[in-house]
Amino acid sequence: MTVRISRSFPINEHVTSFIDGAPVTSKAKGHDIEVVNPTTEQVISRLREADAAEVDAAVTAARRAFDSGRWPRMDITERKDILYSIRDHLRKNAEELAYLECLNTGLPLHSVAVHVQRMARNFEFFAEVASNVHGETYTQTAGYLTYVTREPKGVAGCIAPWNAPLALASMRVATCIPWGNTCVLKPSEYTPLSMRRMVEIFHEAGLPPGVVNLVNGRGAVTGDALVNHPGIDMVGFTGGTSTGRAIAATAGRNLKPVALELGGKSANIIFDTADVERALDGALAGIFGNNGQQCLAGSRILVQRGIADALIERFVARAKKIRLGDPLLPTTEIGPLAFRQHMERVLSFVDIAKADGATLLTGGKRSAVHDKGWFIEPTAVMAPTNDARVCQEEIFGPFATFLTFDTLDEAIRIANDSKFGLVNYVWSEDLNTVMRCSRDIRAGTVWVNTPMMRELRAPFGGYKESGIGRDGPQASLEFFTELKATIIPIDPVKMHRYGAS
Repeated sequence: MTVRISRSFPINEHVTSFIDGAPVTSKAKGHDIEVVNPTTEQVISRLREADAAEVDAAVTAARRAFDSGRWPRMDITERKDILYSIRDHLRKNAEELAYLECLNTGLPLHSVAVHVQRMARNFEFFAEVASNVHGETYTQTAGYLTYVTREPKGVAGCIAPWNAPLALASMRVATCIPWGNTCVLKPSEYTPLSMRRMVEIFHEAGLPPGVVNLVNGRGAVTGDALVNHPGIDMVGFTGGTSTGRAIAATAGRNLKPVALELGGKSANIIFDTADVERALDGALAGIFGNNGQQCLAGSRILVQRGIADALIERFVARAKKIRLGDPLLPTTEIGPLAFRQHMERVLSFVDIAKADGATLLTGGKRSAVHDKGWFIEPTAVMAPTNDARVCQEEIFGPFATFLTFDTLDEAIRIANDSKFGLVNYVWSEDLNTVMRCSRDIRAGTVWVNTPMMRELRAPFGGYKESGIGRDGPQASLEFFTELKATIIPIDPVKMHRYGAS
């Protein structure tokens, strides 16, 4: 599916919640949050924040749809048809969704086109998985038949990030509802435009009211009310590690299970046995793709010493030629960062790096070419050691950190010397090197001689502070369903007859 943007689309003056199959009308009073185009710095809409009462209305709708609605009780064929219809409607509206995503996030069209395709594919894939769920039967105990079934768990709070809203919010919903669950989705307050339209499209495709409800607002207000609500049975969150830790603590007090996909500071290891041309392309894509705003970025680039000088020199030369600009233009490679505070935080790491003894190789400042917009130049530094803050903290922007190493063991040690463990990249044509890295590096995904590739059939998630649980067919099935054992005697059961004479 090719995504092109040939025209502009209307933008709601007020972005409100979407509850029980209908938009919430703008209240007379309430907290408004400006929605800003990061390319122009202009306010393009206003978000009406959902307070605790509005979150309660959303959870109540989801609870009613689960407890007495037809979605959990629907024949899987009918439910699958609706999920396929969602896929088709999302594809039909791909241009509009891509336009809103580019406008609101600053992500370039070539990145958003991938996200739009992935968004639709998520519903197709998990519809197919759900239609093949099966139970178990045990007859080993004489005289008894035991069968095990899976049931939907209930109402989920699904919280999505701002860095790839369509791809990641759709993943949260698509791993939840195919089993018969319902949910309340809270996207980031920075990027609500495509999210509101996406949920509207779900209902245009035939999704029953209450199955997916949308609430908007800040984490400390709307998000906290959602996670604390007694009607929420489980929480799925994609975002930063500090927020994930707070969500897990709140959910834990109420014994609610959590699935958390969190941050990363992933090592991108380039050995002297690599195809250097491919490794160079992969290193650039790994840190500058999606404006550098991705948890799976290869932000620590480890290069074996014998090839380091030449490779880093070529990396810097290529980085200086990257095209910054309007994300709606197909020629743009990097757009603006999503919001001002984030741009300022990313730029603050330049001084942090210098204070730790790092050398600035390129970039490190706002783009001088653009009068408006939160553009920063693609940035790279040479770190003195892996202990530097730029090697240990997630920067989440187009900011690469280089380190050199001498041996395979040293590369593995540096890769593992991190509180994160989401993904890892390995570039080598040597089988032993690849297999050692695969075995010994503590990360949820190891990509070998390839930039990021998502296999939906495989589990995705991280070690250590990169998360709890996994997304994927089996992992999502385990998280979003409950197991029930039903035990039936085949022969008459002999019991002691208490109180019988």
